Amino acid sequence: MADKETDTTLRTLIVDDEPLAVERMQVICAKIKSLNVVGTASDGSAALRLIEALKPDLVLLDMTMPEVDGLSVARKLAEQDATDSERPAVIFVTAHDHFAVEAFDLDAVDYVLKPVATDRLERAIDRALNRRGERDAKGSDWLEELWVPHRSELLRIEVAQVSRIDAERDYVRLHVGERTYLLLQTIAGLEKRLDPSEFIRIHRSTILRRDSIRGLRHDGLGVWSVELEDGEALRIGRTYLPKVKAMAGR
Repeated sequence: MADKETDTTLRTLIVDDEPLAVERMQVICAKIKSLNVVGTASDGSAALRLIEALKPDLVLLDMTMPEVDGLSVARKLAEQDATDSERPAVIFVTAHDHFAVEAFDLDAVDYVLKPVATDRLERAIDRALNRRGERDAKGSDWLEELWVPHRSELLRIEVAQVSRIDAERDYVRLHVGERTYLLLQTIAGLEKRLDPSEFIRIHRSTILRRDSIRGLRHDGLGVWSVELEDGEALRIGRTYLPKVKAMAGR
C-alpha cells in the first residue's frame, strides 16, 4: 500500500511572493489527494534552497517575483539532467499569459492562470503524474506537447498530432489536421527537441512527421521532392537530402 501511495502522490513545494496567494494555493492543494505540500517559499532564492533540501516531486511556481523570478528558478532546474529522478516537475501558476513560450521552452508541465480553479489545477496535476509515469517507463527527453496562444487562451497540442512544421521568421507554423497554429519558436530550436524517429527535417524551413511521407520523387538535375499522403509535393533542400534518402534506405 505504501508503494502505491508513493507512486500516486506528489511531494509539492508552493512558491509565491504573495502570502494570500500561498494561503489560497494551500487550501486548493488540500482538496487534491495526489498532492502532499511539503513546504512554501516566498522568493526564487528560497525556492532553490528548499528544492535542494526537500527534493519535491512538483513545484507550483509563481512567474513574477522580485530578484530571482520563476523563470530563473525553472532555468536552474532545467540545467539538471532530464532523467534525474530528483528533478521536480514545474507547473507555473501566474496572472500573466505572455510568458507561456518561455515556460514550455523550460519543459514546464503546465501553465495555470490565476485565479486558480481547483479543477484546472487537478488537470495539471494529472499531467504531471502522467509525465512522471512516462519518464519512469521510457526515460524519454523528447518533446511530447506544445502550448500555443490562440485567441484569449492557451491550447495544448500533442506533438503526435502535428504532421508538419513550417518556419515563418521567428515563428513556426504547426499543422494539426486541417488547422494551423503559430508558435514563437525557431525551427532549429524545435527540431532539437523532436524525436528524430518520428520527425525529419527536409528543408531549412520544413519539418515533417515521417509517417506523413508517401514517397520520394526525383525531379531531375539532382533535385528531389517529398510526396505527402495528401498528394502535395515539397522540395527537399540539398543539405537535408542525404538524411532523407537514408530514411528510405538509399
